[in-house]
Amino acid sequence: MPLSWNEIKSRALGFSREWQNESSEDAEAKSFWDGFFNIFGISRKRIASFEEPVKKLGDKQGFIDLFWKGVLLVEHKSRGKNLDKAYTQALDYFPGISERDLPKYVLVSDFARFRLYDLETNEQHEFELHDLHKNVSLFGFIAGYQTHKIQEQDPVNIKAAERMGRLHDQMRETGFEGHPLELYLVRLLFCLFAEDTGIFERQQFQDYIEQRTCGDGTDLAYHISALFQVLNTPEQKRLKNLDQQLAAFPYVNGKLFEEALPMAGFDGAMRQSLLDCCALDWSRISPAIFGSLFQSIMDKQARRNLGAHYTSEKNILKLIKPLFLDALWAEFNKVKSNKNRLFEFHKKLRSLNFFDPACGCGNFLVIAYRELRLLELEVLRASRSSEQLTLDVHSLINLDVDQFYGIEIEEFPAQIAQVAMWLMDHQMNLLVSEEFGMYFARIPLKASANIVCGNALLLDWNEVVVAEKCSFMMGNPPFVGKHYQDKQQKMELVAVFAGLKAASDLDFVAAWYRKAADYMVANRSIRAALVSTNSITQGEQVGILWPDLYRRGVKIHFAHRTFQWNNEARGKAAVHCVIIGFALHDTGEKWLFEYEALRGEPHAVKVPNISPYLVSGPDIIAGKRQQPLGAVPDMRCGNKPSDGGNLLLSDAERDALLADEPAAAPWVRRFVGSEEFINNIPRWCLWLDGIPPETLRKLPKVLARVEAVRAFRSASSAEPTRRAAEMPTRFFYVSQPDKPYILIPEVSSERRRYVPIGFMTPDVISSNTNYLIAEPSLYLFGVLQSAMHMAWLGTVGGHLKSDFRYSGSMVYNTFPWPDLPSPPAPLPPAGEGSKSPSPVGGGGVGERGRIETAAQAVLDARAQFPDASLADLYDPLTMPPALLKAHQALDKAVDAAYGKTGFKSEAERVAFLFERYQKITSLLPSASSEKTRKTRRKGENA
Repeated sequence: MPLSWNEIKSRALGFSREWQNESSEDAEAKSFWDGFFNIFGISRKRIASFEEPVKKLGDKQGFIDLFWKGVLLVEHKSRGKNLDKAYTQALDYFPGISERDLPKYVLVSDFARFRLYDLETNEQHEFELHDLHKNVSLFGFIAGYQTHKIQEQDPVNIKAAERMGRLHDQMRETGFEGHPLELYLVRLLFCLFAEDTGIFERQQFQDYIEQRTCGDGTDLAYHISALFQVLNTPEQKRLKNLDQQLAAFPYVNGKLFEEALPMAGFDGAMRQSLLDCCALDWSRISPAIFGSLFQSIMDKQARRNLGAHYTSEKNILKLIKPLFLDALWAEFNKVKSNKNRLFEFHKKLRSLNFFDPACGCGNFLVIAYRELRLLELEVLRASRSSEQLTLDVHSLINLDVDQFYGIEIEEFPAQIAQVAMWLMDHQMNLLVSEEFGMYFARIPLKASANIVCGNALLLDWNEVVVAEKCSFMMGNPPFVGKHYQDKQQKMELVAVFAGLKAASDLDFVAAWYRKAADYMVANRSIRAALVSTNSITQGEQVGILWPDLYRRGVKIHFAHRTFQWNNEARGKAAVHCVIIGFALHDTGEKWLFEYEALRGEPHAVKVPNISPYLVSGPDIIAGKRQQPLGAVPDMRCGNKPSDGGNLLLSDAERDALLADEPAAAPWVRRFVGSEEFINNIPRWCLWLDGIPPETLRKLPKVLARVEAVRAFRSASSAEPTRRAAEMPTRFFYVSQPDKPYILIPEVSSERRRYVPIGFMTPDVISSNTNYLIAEPSLYLFGVLQSAMHMAWLGTVGGHLKSDFRYSGSMVYNTFPWPDLPSPPAPLPPAGEGSKSPSPVGGGGVGERGRIETAAQAVLDARAQFPDASLADLYDPLTMPPALLKAHQALDKAVDAAYGKTGFKSEAERVAFLFERYQKITSLLPSASSEKTRKTRRKGENA
């Protein structure tokens, strides 16, 4: 057990007085450093050697004054000598030191002065001998205290996972695998951490392996098994004749070493791999981050992307701060000057319980516990009166890991989560020890985090923690989209939403919201917050999920709008996420966190209410509509071939066909889908509507393709497709206008500020991956291409992965158009093309005329770059300034048509549109009367 800091400071004062007049390096240096290590209760002989021989550059022999392998190199000089030269001399030894043994610190001294270099943080500290007692905390690495700042990007996290991964692979290759291997590695992780943080003596585990096991590793497994048994046995119950080195290890408990494991097998290389792990400074490992890294060692593919698999602390804090932490700090600041109220607040902290029903390796639980312990530390500081030098922290620390609960479907991460909580607990105990001068550690372990290994969607959460006992729920459930769920996941999702129509169209994460809502019924004071893909706040999923949650009383308390979740492996697509804080009770303070950029910092806005689209506004949901809300033309889907590819032609196929059958030329048309339209990719189709039979008979290659279409459709399992086999010359679905039309691609990259929209002439066939409006109106084009419509699309439209997915029924038909006079009768247009059409309108007066003028300016700006594709023109990095300015002018014209002069944020723009949507839809006939009207009309037509 490390000495208390009070004892260390007292010894440091005595050491300074004893050596204040010494000056001779040769005479007393060894005694000086033996005494220096004794300050920290460490025997120098156990860990470091004097005059360590080493080869310097040029094959010269050198001798290190004092060397602690892997930790510290000391260069000592006589009083008054140059410490810069001493440091240079110390560095000269590095080429002769093996990489594993390279020190993390260099300490130079001339009796009167100390200068400590931290080689990993590139920091140095210098002080006089008489100030040693003020600086002893710099030598926490000697004492067994390591309270330096844990950094998530610290490369030691990566090194540790890589070395553990190597050992994992070696052990698995011997046939030692599955549960025994996973638990074995978790135990080794604890031992490695323990010897660098004061749970074990310094290097106790490493020394035992190096000194007591053979170099070929043949007896290593026996010694480790014996050690595990000792760590699980109280000191008073151990054998009286137990090996002294084994008996020196403390009793750990916590059931970590309780289960008997089969005997492993090691060789020399595996023993070396374990010693390589020992060489790292495990006190610098972040338990929150390393849990995920440690889990990833099980997957070689995942291990290639180490460093990007954890959920960053920054993102975790985005959730836990508004959920509970900010309120607790605010309460502390109110009561800290009142001892009685502070005492009650401290008791309250102990009464809180936290639950993560998809905890993984425990990242959220670990960070939440750390932040609460930091708050408790402030409580203890405030409790200490000015005349008190110390507090009895052993009795005053209330918070413990048993206040935390979790569910994890896989056993290994569940085990890691429990151990990570112990590791964080010990790191926080060391921080308290440094603050109050008394060593504090919870060994043997008596409390444990309550981590249950099981399927959260099949478990009754009350079996993990009864709802009446739970205070806060949080987590990052799995994000599996509806198209990527396996059969089991789909069954579980539908079972959770039993009886809810279209539940199978929801993302997997939605099940946790429903389970949470049902769980909280027994304790309506519970507050919850979950990380989710933004898809549950956009498009059709909103109309499925949120009415169901509202029926159960769910109220949104805070939300982070879409931002980029930076825990994905390098090289994978970014995940766009939201955080939603909710409860079954309302609150007067609701906060919306908005992002100007997906990777940017949020700014908080206090709002009266947060809608399911995560904007300020009422709980209104835009449902599918068959007709548009405004006095605008209908939108239709493009033409669907359902042809097995036989009616479609690449450039090369078109050329080959026309070379063989030139007479087919009138029946070959340009064919445009979303990708072809945006990227200017040439593609063609056979458009055989109206072809005379005698003409078709003279085109055998075309006829062969038609026969292939018939065969493809006839073999379909879908009855409508089989029926279409009777007309193999026609597309399965035909919607082609007979006049110029507006084309809107169904899918477009979310990177673009504007989804490119264009005009087409009727001889260009649009595929079903586009939407069409059979009216070449500049006004329609201008509004649809504006920031106002883009904001609506981004909110109520669907998404394909992270890309925008347009929908006629969800986006166009629900869009709240501005109140403007009806358009004049259209004039016949001329020309064709997506960048330089001749649409109807332009040059009008009033708001409509200004929109048309601005829309034409956008088309003119595109026309300045005839060789550029729309992908080039609308890429944020390559968008021409002239085009951007034209769009900005169009945005102002459209905003003005709504009576607005601008918006502070995207969220404000969307909130405005929903206010207008609510106003328009409130004037429409009810759904029941609309259904009656349609039924009556249907009867009249019959």
